Amino acid sequence: MADREWGNQMAITEFIILGFGDLPDLQILLFLMFQVIYMATVTGNTLTVVLVVADLHLHTPMYFFLGNLSCLETCYTTTILPRLLASLLTGDKTISVSSCFTQLYFCGSLVCTECYLLAAMSYDRYLAICKPLHYSALMNSRFCLQLAAGSWLNGCLAAAIFVLFLSQLIFCGPNEIDHFYCDCIPLMELSCSDTNLVILLAFIITSVFTLPPFLLTLTSYVYIIATILRISSTTRRQKSFSTCTSHLIVVTIFYGSIMIVYLLPKHDTLRDLNKVVSLCYTVLTPLVNPLIYSLRNREVKEALCKAVSKYVAFTKTCRNS
Repeated sequence: MADREWGNQMAITEFIILGFGDLPDLQILLFLMFQVIYMATVTGNTLTVVLVVADLHLHTPMYFFLGNLSCLETCYTTTILPRLLASLLTGDKTISVSSCFTQLYFCGSLVCTECYLLAAMSYDRYLAICKPLHYSALMNSRFCLQLAAGSWLNGCLAAAIFVLFLSQLIFCGPNEIDHFYCDCIPLMELSCSDTNLVILLAFIITSVFTLPPFLLTLTSYVYIIATILRISSTTRRQKSFSTCTSHLIVVTIFYGSIMIVYLLPKHDTLRDLNKVVSLCYTVLTPLVNPLIYSLRNREVKEALCKAVSKYVAFTKTCRNS
């Protein structure tokens, strides 16, 4: 009889993502805002990828990793925002269990991959500033491909292991996720099972897969800043620092928001704060990446101007013919 009652409790086939349901008067405004953000994010990151591929002057390690990062950000924002936009527009907040875990997998793998790509970009800047004589030999095309491939593979592997174990948990109600996407912490809070093993696994995966790239990024910038401060020429110091400030801004926003969300105590009073801060690394970071790198980078702006000029010339030629 107990087994039958337990089986009846496992009949959950869908979750309800509450999102921003506590702001009913702002649903249309939120829809319009996120719609504009999504279009700008996809357009900006896609344009960055196209420029990096098309312009020979951008065929360098730094822009190769930037292209990978822009591709990742496009995938990341597409994993979250279309589902959120549909919920805001139609009011349908339900999501099947399988779709929820699929979204969780892609979000987790892309976040982990971004940690590695940011570490690779910081290591590239470290070699360029601290080891300029050895830069070309060390950061060759083969090594860049290995770093990029390793970033994607590690991200997929880490998320697959975690989601596989998380999916073994039993969900017997309630089924309301107090977030705007399927995040791991709200999901574990809904489980009727003992989550200690999954929490331990999350700690191990974080220690093995995400802590090393974070420490590598932190160490790289410690050496970079120390090297820049030792440069006697003010002009050279400013030029060296300008080559890594864009990346440093992105790293600060990304890691800062993640630490606030996952390291702060999980109190009910902080849930709304966690939602807002989660927007930083899920929505804001993908949006500002192309803006930061294009507005602060001369090579990207030159490539963009060149591409626009070619497009205008091509359009005039087509019209004249």
